[in-house]
Amino acid sequence: SLYHSADVEVPAACAILIFLFALQHYGTHRVGFLFAPVVITWLLCISAIGVYNIFYWNPKVYQALSPFYMYKFLKKTQKGGWMSLGGILLCITGSHTSTNADLIVSGSEAMFADLGHFSQLSIKIAFTFVVYPSLILAYMGQAAYLSKHHILESDYRIGFYVSVPEKIRWPVLVIAIFAAVVGSQAIITGTFSIIKQCSALGCFPRVKIIHTSSKMHGQIYIPEINWTLMLLCLAVTVGFRDTKRMGNASGLAVITVMLVTTCLMSLVIVLCWHKSVFLAILFIFFFGSIEALYFSASLIKFLEGAWVPIALALIFSAIMYVWHYGTLKKYEFDVQNKVSINWLLALGPTLGIVRVRGIGLIHTELVSGIPAIFSHFVTNLPAFHQVVVFLCIKSVPVPHVSPKERFLVGRVGPKEYRLYRCIARYGYRDVHKDDLEFEKDLICSIAEFIRSERAECSIPILDSENDERMTVIGTSSSNLEGIRMHEDGDVDSSEIVGTSEPRVAKSPEKVRKRVRFIVPESSQIDNGVKEELRELMEAREAGMAFILGHSYVRAKKGSGLIKKIVINLGYDFLRRNSRGPTYALSIPHASTLEVGMVYQ
Repeated sequence: SLYHSADVEVPAACAILIFLFALQHYGTHRVGFLFAPVVITWLLCISAIGVYNIFYWNPKVYQALSPFYMYKFLKKTQKGGWMSLGGILLCITGSHTSTNADLIVSGSEAMFADLGHFSQLSIKIAFTFVVYPSLILAYMGQAAYLSKHHILESDYRIGFYVSVPEKIRWPVLVIAIFAAVVGSQAIITGTFSIIKQCSALGCFPRVKIIHTSSKMHGQIYIPEINWTLMLLCLAVTVGFRDTKRMGNASGLAVITVMLVTTCLMSLVIVLCWHKSVFLAILFIFFFGSIEALYFSASLIKFLEGAWVPIALALIFSAIMYVWHYGTLKKYEFDVQNKVSINWLLALGPTLGIVRVRGIGLIHTELVSGIPAIFSHFVTNLPAFHQVVVFLCIKSVPVPHVSPKERFLVGRVGPKEYRLYRCIARYGYRDVHKDDLEFEKDLICSIAEFIRSERAECSIPILDSENDERMTVIGTSSSNLEGIRMHEDGDVDSSEIVGTSEPRVAKSPEKVRKRVRFIVPESSQIDNGVKEELRELMEAREAGMAFILGHSYVRAKKGSGLIKKIVINLGYDFLRRNSRGPTYALSIPHASTLEVGMVYQ
Protein backbone atom coordinates (compact mmCIF):
# COMPACT_ATOMS: atom_id res chain seq x y z
CA SER A 1 0.00 0.00 0.00
CA LEU A 2 0.98 3.63 -0.44
CA TYR A 3 1.86 4.37 3.14
CA HIS A 4 4.40 1.49 3.26
CA SER A 5 6.57 2.90 0.47
CA ALA A 6 9.98 3.99 1.83
CA ASP A 7 9.92 7.00 -0.48
CA VAL A 8 6.86 8.24 1.38
CA GLU A 9 7.47 6.90 4.88
CA VAL A 10 10.92 8.39 5.51
CA PRO A 11 10.23 11.99 4.36
CA ALA A 12 6.89 11.99 6.18
CA ALA A 13 8.49 10.69 9.38
CA CYS A 14 11.29 13.29 9.15
CA ALA A 15 8.77 16.10 8.60
CA ILE A 16 6.74 15.00 11.64
CA LEU A 17 9.91 14.79 13.77
CA ILE A 18 11.11 18.26 12.79
CA PHE A 19 7.66 19.72 13.46
CA LEU A 20 7.46 17.98 16.84
CA PHE A 21 10.88 19.14 18.05
CA ALA A 22 10.29 22.68 16.75
CA LEU A 23 7.23 22.97 19.02
CA GLN A 24 9.04 21.97 22.19
CA HIS A 25 9.97 25.48 23.30
CA TYR A 26 6.28 26.36 23.63
CA GLY A 27 5.88 23.73 26.36
CA THR A 28 3.53 20.77 26.64
CA HIS A 29 0.91 22.64 28.69
CA ARG A 30 -0.40 24.42 25.57
CA VAL A 31 -1.37 21.20 23.80
CA GLY A 32 -1.44 18.83 26.75
CA PHE A 33 -5.23 18.76 26.82
CA LEU A 34 -5.12 16.78 23.53
CA PHE A 35 -2.88 14.02 24.87
CA ALA A 36 -5.42 12.09 26.94
CA PRO A 37 -8.16 12.00 24.26
CA VAL A 38 -5.65 10.87 21.60
CA VAL A 39 -4.19 8.11 23.77
CA ILE A 40 -7.56 6.85 24.96
CA THR A 41 -8.88 6.85 21.40
CA TRP A 42 -5.89 4.85 20.20
CA LEU A 43 -6.10 2.28 22.99
CA LEU A 44 -9.84 1.84 22.52
CA CYS A 45 -9.27 1.54 18.79
CA ILE A 46 -6.75 -1.31 19.00
CA SER A 47 -8.86 -2.99 21.70
CA ALA A 48 -11.99 -2.89 19.53
CA ILE A 49 -10.09 -4.20 16.50
CA GLY A 50 -8.63 -6.97 18.65
CA VAL A 51 -12.04 -8.02 20.00
CA TYR A 52 -13.48 -7.98 16.46
CA ASN A 53 -10.68 -10.21 15.12
CA ILE A 54 -10.97 -12.61 18.06
CA PHE A 55 -14.67 -13.28 17.59
CA TYR A 56 -14.56 -13.14 13.78
CA TRP A 57 -11.52 -15.32 13.10
CA ASN A 58 -10.68 -17.54 16.09
CA PRO A 59 -12.53 -17.25 19.45
CA LYS A 60 -10.32 -19.96 21.01
CA VAL A 61 -7.19 -17.81 20.75
CA TYR A 62 -7.56 -16.83 24.42
CA GLN A 63 -5.95 -20.17 25.29
CA ALA A 64 -2.63 -18.75 24.08
CA LEU A 65 -2.46 -16.72 27.32
CA SER A 66 -1.37 -19.88 29.15
CA PRO A 67 2.41 -19.97 29.90
CA PHE A 68 2.29 -23.67 29.06
CA TYR A 69 2.45 -22.88 25.35
CA MET A 70 5.55 -20.76 25.87
CA TYR A 71 7.25 -23.64 27.65
CA LYS A 72 6.13 -26.07 24.97
CA PHE A 73 7.38 -23.78 22.21
CA LEU A 74 10.87 -23.37 23.75
CA LYS A 75 11.15 -27.08 24.52
CA LYS A 76 10.34 -28.03 20.94
CA THR A 77 12.41 -25.40 19.12
CA GLN A 78 15.30 -25.13 21.65
CA LYS A 79 18.04 -22.94 20.09
CA GLY A 80 15.78 -21.71 17.29
CA GLY A 81 13.13 -20.72 19.81
CA TRP A 82 15.72 -18.91 21.93
CA MET A 83 16.95 -16.95 18.89
CA SER A 84 13.38 -15.98 18.05
CA LEU A 85 12.97 -14.27 21.44
CA GLY A 86 14.68 -11.22 19.98
CA GLY A 87 11.86 -10.95 17.47
CA ILE A 88 9.22 -11.64 20.10
CA LEU A 89 10.66 -8.72 22.05
CA LEU A 90 9.51 -6.45 19.22
CA CYS A 91 5.96 -6.96 20.50
CA ILE A 92 6.70 -4.36 23.19
CA THR A 93 8.99 -2.13 21.15
CA GLY A 94 8.74 -2.32 17.39
CA SER A 95 5.39 -3.49 16.10
CA HIS A 96 2.79 -1.04 14.78
CA THR A 97 0.33 -2.13 17.43
CA SER A 98 2.24 -1.34 20.56
CA THR A 99 4.86 1.22 19.60
CA ASN A 100 2.66 4.13 20.60
CA ALA A 101 1.48 2.58 23.84
CA ASP A 102 5.02 1.60 24.74
CA LEU A 103 6.26 5.11 24.01
CA ILE A 104 3.56 6.56 26.25
CA VAL A 105 4.30 4.19 29.13
CA SER A 106 8.09 4.65 28.85
CA GLY A 107 7.75 8.41 28.68
CA SER A 108 5.42 8.42 31.66
CA GLU A 109 7.91 6.37 33.67
CA ALA A 110 10.68 8.79 32.74
CA MET A 111 8.58 11.84 33.64
CA PHE A 112 7.59 10.24 36.94
CA ALA A 113 11.26 10.49 37.89
CA ASP A 114 10.74 14.24 38.27
CA LEU A 115 7.18 14.03 39.66
CA GLY A 116 6.38 16.88 37.33
CA HIS A 117 3.69 15.31 35.20
CA PHE A 118 2.15 12.12 36.62
CA SER A 119 1.97 10.52 40.03
CA GLN A 120 3.09 7.00 40.77
CA LEU A 121 -0.48 5.83 41.39
CA SER A 122 -1.78 7.23 38.10
CA ILE A 123 0.88 5.34 36.12
CA LYS A 124 0.07 2.10 37.94
CA ILE A 125 -3.66 2.43 37.29
CA ALA A 126 -3.21 3.47 33.65
CA PHE A 127 -0.85 0.61 32.82
CA THR A 128 -2.70 -2.10 34.76
CA PHE A 129 -6.28 -1.32 33.78
CA VAL A 130 -5.93 0.44 30.40
CA VAL A 131 -2.64 -0.07 28.54
CA TYR A 132 -1.94 -3.71 29.39
CA PRO A 133 -5.47 -5.05 28.64
CA SER A 134 -5.54 -3.06 25.39
CA LEU A 135 -2.25 -4.61 24.24
CA ILE A 136 -3.38 -8.11 25.18
CA LEU A 137 -6.62 -7.75 23.21
CA ALA A 138 -4.77 -6.26 20.22
CA TYR A 139 -2.21 -9.09 20.06
CA MET A 140 -4.86 -11.76 20.60
CA GLY A 141 -6.76 -10.23 17.68
CA GLN A 142 -3.64 -10.35 15.48
CA ALA A 143 -2.98 -13.93 16.52
CA ALA A 144 -6.56 -14.85 15.63
CA TYR A 145 -6.20 -13.24 12.20
CA LEU A 146 -2.79 -14.84 11.53
CA SER A 147 -4.11 -18.25 12.50
CA LYS A 148 -6.35 -18.03 9.41
CA HIS A 149 -4.05 -15.96 7.17
CA HIS A 150 -0.42 -16.98 6.92
CA ILE A 151 1.71 -13.92 6.08
CA LEU A 152 5.18 -14.21 4.59
CA GLU A 153 8.15 -13.10 6.72
CA SER A 154 8.90 -10.37 4.19
CA ASP A 155 5.52 -8.84 4.97
CA TYR A 156 6.12 -8.52 8.72
CA ARG A 157 5.71 -4.74 8.66
CA ILE A 158 2.03 -4.86 7.79
CA GLY A 159 1.00 -7.62 10.20
CA PHE A 160 -1.12 -5.25 12.23
CA TYR A 161 -2.65 -3.21 9.45
CA VAL A 162 -3.74 -6.20 7.37
CA SER A 163 -5.73 -7.37 10.38
CA VAL A 164 -7.57 -4.04 10.43
CA PRO A 165 -10.83 -4.10 8.41
CA GLU A 166 -10.17 -2.35 5.12
CA LYS A 167 -12.94 0.21 5.54
CA ILE A 168 -11.35 1.75 8.66
CA ARG A 169 -7.68 1.21 7.74
CA TRP A 170 -6.95 4.85 6.82
CA PRO A 171 -8.70 6.36 9.89
CA VAL A 172 -6.74 3.94 12.09
CA LEU A 173 -3.51 5.08 10.41
CA VAL A 174 -4.33 8.72 11.18
CA ILE A 175 -5.07 7.91 14.82
CA ALA A 176 -1.84 5.89 15.01
CA ILE A 177 0.20 8.85 13.75
CA PHE A 178 -1.31 11.17 16.36
CA ALA A 179 -0.73 8.57 19.08
CA ALA A 180 2.88 8.15 17.96
CA VAL A 181 3.39 11.91 18.24
CA VAL A 182 1.96 11.90 21.77
CA GLY A 183 4.15 8.95 22.75
CA SER A 184 7.23 10.62 21.27
CA GLN A 185 6.39 13.80 23.20
CA ALA A 186 6.31 11.76 26.40
CA ILE A 187 9.79 10.38 25.67
CA ILE A 188 11.15 13.86 24.84
CA THR A 189 9.78 15.43 28.01
CA GLY A 190 11.00 12.48 30.05
CA THR A 191 14.48 12.98 28.58
CA PHE A 192 14.41 16.64 29.66
CA SER A 193 13.54 15.61 33.23
CA ILE A 194 16.30 13.01 33.43
CA ILE A 195 18.95 15.38 32.00
CA LYS A 196 17.86 18.07 34.48
CA GLN A 197 18.34 15.69 37.41
CA CYS A 198 21.68 14.45 36.13
CA SER A 199 22.87 18.03 35.78
CA ALA A 200 21.69 18.88 39.30
CA LEU A 201 23.61 15.87 40.66
CA GLY A 202 26.79 16.95 38.87
CA CYS A 203 26.66 13.98 36.51
CA PHE A 204 26.02 15.93 33.30
CA PRO A 205 27.36 19.24 31.93
CA ARG A 206 25.28 22.30 32.77
CA VAL A 207 22.64 23.08 30.16
CA LYS A 208 20.09 25.84 29.71
CA ILE A 209 16.83 24.86 31.41
CA ILE A 210 13.69 26.82 30.55
CA HIS A 211 10.59 26.33 32.69
CA THR A 212 7.58 26.48 30.40
CA SER A 213 4.95 26.44 33.14
CA SER A 214 4.58 28.58 36.26
CA LYS A 215 2.35 25.96 37.90
CA MET A 216 4.22 22.69 37.33
CA HIS A 217 7.92 22.57 38.12
CA GLY A 218 8.52 19.47 36.00
CA GLN A 219 7.50 21.01 32.67
CA ILE A 220 10.82 22.18 31.26
CA TYR A 221 12.57 22.70 27.94
CA ILE A 222 16.29 22.20 27.27
CA PRO A 223 17.29 23.62 23.86
CA GLU A 224 20.63 21.80 23.54
CA ILE A 225 19.11 18.41 24.34
CA ASN A 226 16.09 19.08 22.14
CA TRP A 227 18.10 19.73 18.96
CA THR A 228 20.62 16.98 19.72
CA LEU A 229 17.77 14.52 20.16
CA MET A 230 16.19 15.71 16.90
CA LEU A 231 19.42 15.17 14.95
CA LEU A 232 19.85 11.68 16.43
CA CYS A 233 16.25 10.77 15.59
CA LEU A 234 16.62 12.01 12.02
CA ALA A 235 19.91 10.13 11.64
CA VAL A 236 18.34 6.86 12.83
CA THR A 237 15.24 7.37 10.67
CA VAL A 238 17.18 8.13 7.50
CA GLY A 239 19.91 5.60 8.23
CA PHE A 240 17.68 2.60 9.00
CA ARG A 241 14.70 3.40 6.75
CA ASP A 242 12.68 0.48 8.15
CA THR A 243 11.09 -0.54 11.43
CA LYS A 244 12.87 -3.89 11.75
CA ARG A 245 16.29 -2.45 12.58
CA MET A 246 14.67 0.31 14.64
CA GLY A 247 12.84 -2.40 16.55
CA ASN A 248 16.08 -4.30 17.16
CA ALA A 249 17.71 -1.13 18.52
CA SER A 250 14.71 -0.26 20.67
CA GLY A 251 14.33 -3.86 21.83
CA LEU A 252 17.87 -4.09 23.20
CA ALA A 253 17.50 -0.69 24.88
CA VAL A 254 14.22 -1.61 26.56
CA ILE A 255 15.31 -5.05 27.78
CA THR A 256 18.55 -3.53 29.12
CA VAL A 257 16.52 -0.97 31.07
CA MET A 258 14.37 -3.78 32.46
CA LEU A 259 17.42 -5.80 33.50
CA VAL A 260 19.12 -2.84 35.16
CA THR A 261 15.87 -1.89 36.92
CA THR A 262 15.56 -5.42 38.30
CA CYS A 263 19.12 -5.28 39.66
CA LEU A 264 18.51 -1.88 41.27
CA MET A 265 15.19 -3.09 42.66
CA SER A 266 17.02 -5.81 44.59
CA LEU A 267 19.07 -3.06 46.28
CA VAL A 268 15.88 -1.18 47.13
CA ILE A 269 14.47 -4.31 48.78
CA VAL A 270 17.51 -4.57 51.06
CA LEU A 271 18.51 -0.93 51.66
CA CYS A 272 15.16 0.92 51.55
CA TRP A 273 12.58 -1.66 52.52
CA HIS A 274 14.98 -3.42 54.95
CA LYS A 275 13.94 -6.88 53.82
CA SER A 276 16.16 -9.95 53.90
CA VAL A 277 18.93 -10.47 51.39
CA PHE A 278 17.43 -13.88 50.59
CA LEU A 279 14.22 -12.21 49.37
CA ALA A 280 16.24 -9.86 47.16
CA ILE A 281 18.15 -12.81 45.68
CA LEU A 282 14.89 -14.64 44.93
CA PHE A 283 13.51 -11.51 43.27
CA ILE A 284 16.51 -10.95 41.03
CA PHE A 285 16.78 -14.67 40.21
CA PHE A 286 13.15 -14.99 39.12
CA PHE A 287 12.75 -11.78 37.12
CA GLY A 288 16.41 -11.43 36.14
CA SER A 289 16.59 -14.90 34.61
CA ILE A 290 13.63 -14.16 32.32
CA GLU A 291 15.02 -10.79 31.30
CA ALA A 292 18.52 -12.19 30.82
CA LEU A 293 17.06 -14.74 28.41
CA TYR A 294 15.55 -11.96 26.27
CA PHE A 295 18.69 -9.84 26.64
CA SER A 296 20.96 -12.59 25.34
CA ALA A 297 18.62 -13.17 22.40
CA SER A 298 18.62 -9.44 21.60
CA LEU A 299 22.42 -9.36 21.41
CA ILE A 300 22.22 -11.63 18.36
CA LYS A 301 20.69 -8.66 16.52
CA PHE A 302 23.75 -6.51 17.29
CA LEU A 303 24.73 -5.96 13.66
CA GLU A 304 21.11 -5.49 12.60
CA GLY A 305 20.57 -2.21 14.45
CA ALA A 306 21.06 -3.21 18.09
CA TRP A 307 24.51 -1.58 18.07
CA VAL A 308 22.97 1.91 18.08
CA PRO A 309 21.79 2.03 21.73
CA ILE A 310 25.06 0.45 22.86
CA ALA A 311 27.12 3.07 21.00
CA LEU A 312 24.99 5.93 22.32
CA ALA A 313 25.12 4.52 25.84
CA LEU A 314 28.93 4.35 25.74
CA ILE A 315 29.20 7.92 24.44
CA PHE A 316 26.86 9.43 27.02
CA SER A 317 28.35 7.33 29.83
CA ALA A 318 31.81 8.62 28.93
CA ILE A 319 30.55 12.23 28.95
CA MET A 320 28.83 11.76 32.30
CA TYR A 321 31.83 10.02 33.86
CA VAL A 322 34.33 12.65 32.70
CA TRP A 323 32.13 15.52 33.90
CA HIS A 324 31.38 13.92 37.27
CA TYR A 325 35.03 12.99 37.85
CA GLY A 326 36.27 16.47 36.97
CA THR A 327 33.59 18.18 39.08
CA LEU A 328 34.37 15.95 42.04
CA LYS A 329 38.10 16.66 41.86
CA LYS A 330 37.43 20.38 41.53
CA TYR A 331 35.23 20.30 44.63
CA GLU A 332 37.91 18.42 46.57
CA PHE A 333 40.41 21.12 45.59
CA ASP A 334 38.00 23.82 46.85
CA VAL A 335 37.59 22.04 50.18
CA GLN A 336 41.33 21.58 50.63
CA ASN A 337 42.05 25.23 49.80
CA LYS A 338 39.15 26.77 51.68
CA VAL A 339 40.21 29.90 53.56
CA SER A 340 39.70 29.68 57.32
CA ILE A 341 38.25 32.49 59.40
CA ASN A 342 41.38 32.37 61.55
CA TRP A 343 43.46 33.40 58.54
CA LEU A 344 41.14 36.35 58.04
CA LEU A 345 41.30 37.40 61.68
CA ALA A 346 45.09 37.24 61.65
CA LEU A 347 45.21 39.83 58.89
CA GLY A 348 43.48 42.47 60.98
CA PRO A 349 40.82 45.00 59.87
CA THR A 350 42.91 46.18 56.92
CA LEU A 351 43.41 42.57 55.74
CA GLY A 352 47.11 43.41 55.50
CA ILE A 353 46.54 45.43 52.34
CA VAL A 354 45.43 48.88 51.27
CA ARG A 355 41.64 49.30 51.40
CA VAL A 356 40.55 51.61 48.60
CA ARG A 357 37.16 53.24 48.11
CA GLY A 358 34.48 51.21 46.46
CA ILE A 359 32.53 47.97 46.82
CA GLY A 360 33.98 44.65 45.71
CA LEU A 361 31.40 41.98 44.91
CA ILE A 362 32.93 38.51 44.90
CA HIS A 363 30.61 36.01 43.27
CA THR A 364 30.71 32.52 44.67
CA GLU A 365 28.54 29.42 44.88
CA LEU A 366 29.45 28.92 48.54
CA VAL A 367 26.78 29.88 51.05
CA SER A 368 29.28 29.76 53.93
CA GLY A 369 33.00 30.12 54.37
CA ILE A 370 35.47 32.24 52.43
CA PRO A 371 36.16 31.21 48.82
CA ALA A 372 39.73 30.52 47.74
CA ILE A 373 39.44 33.18 45.06
CA PHE A 374 39.48 35.89 47.77
CA SER A 375 42.79 34.77 49.26
CA HIS A 376 44.16 34.32 45.76
CA PHE A 377 43.24 37.92 44.96
CA VAL A 378 44.55 39.61 48.13
CA THR A 379 47.72 37.53 48.05
CA ASN A 380 48.66 38.65 44.55
CA LEU A 381 47.37 42.27 44.62
CA PRO A 382 48.31 44.91 47.23
CA ALA A 383 44.87 46.56 47.47
CA PHE A 384 41.21 45.76 47.81
CA HIS A 385 37.92 47.60 48.25
CA GLN A 386 36.85 49.10 51.56
CA VAL A 387 33.59 47.10 51.47
CA VAL A 388 33.61 43.47 50.39
CA VAL A 389 30.45 41.48 49.65
CA PHE A 390 30.45 37.74 49.04
CA LEU A 391 27.48 37.40 46.71
CA CYS A 392 25.77 34.07 46.07
CA ILE A 393 22.83 33.87 43.66
CA LYS A 394 20.73 30.74 44.17
CA SER A 395 17.82 29.29 42.21
CA VAL A 396 15.32 27.53 44.46
CA PRO A 397 12.75 24.90 43.33
CA VAL A 398 9.69 27.12 43.65
CA PRO A 399 8.05 29.26 40.95
CA HIS A 400 8.53 32.59 42.72
CA VAL A 401 10.38 33.95 45.74
CA SER A 402 8.58 36.79 47.47
CA PRO A 403 10.45 40.12 47.15
CA LYS A 404 10.17 40.37 50.95
CA GLU A 405 12.36 37.26 51.23
CA ARG A 406 14.71 37.96 48.36
CA PHE A 407 17.98 38.40 50.29
CA LEU A 408 19.76 36.68 53.13
CA VAL A 409 22.38 39.05 54.51
CA GLY A 410 25.05 38.32 57.12
CA ARG A 411 28.44 39.49 58.32
CA VAL A 412 31.79 37.75 57.86
CA GLY A 413 34.19 38.49 60.68
CA PRO A 414 34.05 41.50 63.04
CA LYS A 415 32.27 44.73 62.14
CA GLU A 416 35.41 46.70 61.41
CA TYR A 417 36.35 44.29 58.60
CA ARG A 418 33.39 45.49 56.50
CA LEU A 419 32.89 42.01 55.01
CA TYR A 420 29.34 40.92 54.23
CA ARG A 421 27.68 37.88 52.77
CA CYS A 422 24.54 38.21 50.66
CA ILE A 423 22.51 35.33 49.22
CA ALA A 424 20.02 36.39 46.54
CA ARG A 425 17.27 33.82 45.99
CA TYR A 426 15.21 33.49 42.82
CA GLY A 427 12.45 31.10 41.84
CA TYR A 428 12.63 29.31 38.54
CA ARG A 429 9.97 31.61 37.06
CA ASP A 430 11.28 34.86 38.56
CA VAL A 431 12.52 37.51 36.14
CA HIS A 432 15.96 38.81 37.09
CA LYS A 433 16.07 42.58 37.34
CA ASP A 434 18.40 44.73 35.26
CA ASP A 435 21.84 45.71 36.51
CA LEU A 436 20.92 49.03 38.15
CA GLU A 437 17.85 47.66 39.91
CA PHE A 438 19.82 44.69 41.23
CA GLU A 439 22.65 46.91 42.51
CA LYS A 440 20.19 49.21 44.25
CA ASP A 441 18.33 46.34 45.94
CA LEU A 442 21.61 44.74 46.98
CA ILE A 443 22.99 47.89 48.61
CA CYS A 444 19.68 48.63 50.31
CA SER A 445 19.54 45.10 51.72
CA ILE A 446 23.03 45.49 53.23
CA ALA A 447 22.12 48.92 54.63
CA GLU A 448 18.93 47.53 56.16
CA PHE A 449 20.93 44.66 57.66
CA ILE A 450 23.35 47.13 59.24
CA ARG A 451 20.45 49.13 60.71
CA SER A 452 18.57 46.10 62.07
CA GLU A 453 21.42 43.68 62.68
CA ARG A 454 20.06 42.59 66.05
CA ALA A 455 16.63 41.73 64.66
CA GLU A 456 15.16 38.36 65.57
CA CYS A 457 14.44 37.26 61.97
CA SER A 458 17.82 35.64 61.48
CA ILE A 459 18.69 32.24 60.11
CA PRO A 460 21.83 30.42 61.32
CA ILE A 461 24.12 28.97 58.68
CA LEU A 462 26.47 26.69 60.50
CA ASP A 463 30.12 26.55 59.61
CA SER A 464 32.73 24.40 61.32
CA GLU A 465 34.80 27.51 62.06
CA ASN A 466 32.25 30.31 62.24
CA ASP A 467 28.57 30.45 63.11
CA GLU A 468 27.16 32.94 60.64
CA ARG A 469 23.66 34.28 61.13
CA MET A 470 21.79 35.47 58.08
CA THR A 471 18.94 37.98 58.24
CA VAL A 472 16.02 37.87 55.81
CA ILE A 473 15.84 41.22 53.99
CA GLY A 474 13.38 42.20 51.27
CA THR A 475 13.94 44.36 48.22
CA SER A 476 13.72 48.13 48.61
CA SER A 477 10.35 48.24 46.85
CA SER A 478 8.83 45.60 49.13
CA ASN A 479 10.20 46.99 52.41
CA LEU A 480 8.45 50.36 52.71
CA GLU A 481 9.58 50.81 56.32
CA GLY A 482 13.22 50.11 55.60
CA ILE A 483 16.11 52.22 54.41
CA ARG A 484 15.67 53.78 50.99
CA MET A 485 18.50 54.74 48.70
CA HIS A 486 18.35 57.85 46.57
CA GLU A 487 20.83 58.62 43.80
CA ASP A 488 21.18 62.14 42.41
CA GLY A 489 23.02 63.03 39.27
CA ASP A 490 23.31 66.73 40.11
CA VAL A 491 24.06 66.84 43.83
CA ASP A 492 27.61 67.71 44.77
CA SER A 493 27.33 68.99 48.31
CA SER A 494 26.02 66.43 50.75
CA GLU A 495 24.80 63.00 51.76
CA ILE A 496 21.96 62.35 54.15
CA VAL A 497 21.68 59.54 56.65
CA GLY A 498 18.20 59.85 58.11
CA THR A 499 15.61 62.47 57.33
CA SER A 500 16.35 64.32 60.55
CA GLU A 501 20.11 64.41 60.08
CA PRO A 502 21.78 67.70 59.12
CA ARG A 503 23.51 67.94 55.79
CA VAL A 504 27.25 67.49 55.97
CA ALA A 505 28.99 69.84 53.58
CA LYS A 506 31.88 68.58 51.51
CA SER A 507 34.40 70.35 49.38
CA PRO A 508 33.12 71.29 45.94
CA GLU A 509 33.77 68.61 43.34
CA LYS A 510 32.78 67.99 39.79
CA VAL A 511 29.18 67.08 39.26
CA ARG A 512 28.68 63.32 39.58
CA LYS A 513 26.20 60.87 41.01
CA ARG A 514 25.68 61.16 44.75
CA VAL A 515 24.12 58.54 47.00
CA ARG A 516 22.14 59.04 50.17
CA PHE A 517 20.24 56.72 52.48
CA ILE A 518 16.85 57.82 53.75
CA VAL A 519 16.20 56.26 57.13
CA PRO A 520 12.66 56.14 58.62
CA GLU A 521 12.09 58.90 61.16
CA SER A 522 11.02 56.41 63.81
CA SER A 523 14.30 54.54 63.56
CA GLN A 524 16.87 55.11 66.30
CA ILE A 525 20.41 54.38 65.22
CA ASP A 526 23.65 54.81 67.15
CA ASN A 527 26.84 56.46 65.99
CA GLY A 528 28.49 53.18 65.05
CA VAL A 529 25.65 52.29 62.69
CA LYS A 530 25.73 55.80 61.23
CA GLU A 531 29.42 55.51 60.54
CA GLU A 532 29.04 52.11 58.90
CA LEU A 533 26.19 53.38 56.73
CA ARG A 534 28.26 56.41 55.77
CA GLU A 535 31.15 54.18 54.70
CA LEU A 536 28.78 52.04 52.64
CA MET A 537 27.37 55.17 51.05
CA GLU A 538 30.82 56.49 50.15
CA ALA A 539 31.82 53.10 48.78
CA ARG A 540 28.70 53.02 46.59
CA GLU A 541 29.56 56.44 45.22
CA ALA A 542 33.05 55.27 44.32
CA GLY A 543 31.59 52.42 42.30
CA MET A 544 31.22 48.65 42.35
CA ALA A 545 33.50 45.99 40.91
CA PHE A 546 32.13 42.52 40.13
CA ILE A 547 34.78 39.86 40.66
CA LEU A 548 34.30 36.44 39.10
CA GLY A 549 36.42 33.36 39.49
CA HIS A 550 37.63 31.68 36.31
CA SER A 551 39.05 28.24 37.03
CA TYR A 552 41.43 26.26 34.87
CA VAL A 553 41.51 22.59 35.82
CA ARG A 554 44.69 20.66 35.06
CA ALA A 555 45.92 17.22 36.07
CA LYS A 556 48.73 17.14 38.62
CA LYS A 557 52.26 16.52 37.50
CA GLY A 558 52.99 12.82 37.56
CA SER A 559 49.39 11.82 36.79
CA GLY A 560 48.78 8.90 34.48
CA LEU A 561 48.06 9.30 30.79
CA ILE A 562 44.36 8.43 31.17
CA LYS A 563 43.85 11.02 33.92
CA LYS A 564 45.59 13.67 31.83
CA ILE A 565 43.33 12.89 28.88
CA VAL A 566 40.21 12.93 31.08
CA ILE A 567 41.04 16.20 32.87
CA ASN A 568 43.15 18.22 30.42
CA LEU A 569 41.18 17.31 27.31
CA GLY A 570 37.81 15.78 28.17
CA TYR A 571 36.72 17.83 31.19
CA ASP A 572 38.28 21.03 29.87
CA PHE A 573 36.39 20.65 26.58
CA LEU A 574 33.07 20.00 28.35
CA ARG A 575 33.60 22.91 30.75
CA ARG A 576 34.37 25.38 27.96
CA ASN A 577 31.33 24.28 25.95
CA SER A 578 28.79 23.94 28.76
CA ARG A 579 26.62 26.64 30.25
CA GLY A 580 28.25 28.80 32.91
CA PRO A 581 27.08 28.93 36.53
CA THR A 582 23.73 30.57 37.19
CA TYR A 583 25.20 33.51 39.05
CA ALA A 584 27.52 34.36 36.16
CA LEU A 585 24.49 34.87 33.92
CA SER A 586 22.57 37.04 36.37
CA ILE A 587 25.04 39.79 37.28
CA PRO A 588 25.90 43.18 35.80
CA HIS A 589 28.85 43.04 33.43
CA ALA A 590 29.77 46.73 33.20
CA SER A 591 32.64 46.48 35.70
CA THR A 592 33.42 42.77 35.76
CA LEU A 593 36.84 41.43 36.69
CA GLU A 594 37.74 37.77 36.20
CA VAL A 595 40.32 36.24 38.49
CA GLY A 596 41.92 33.12 37.08
CA MET A 597 42.93 30.16 39.22
CA VAL A 598 44.56 26.90 38.24
CA TYR A 599 43.04 23.86 39.93
CA GLN A 600 45.50 20.98 40.16
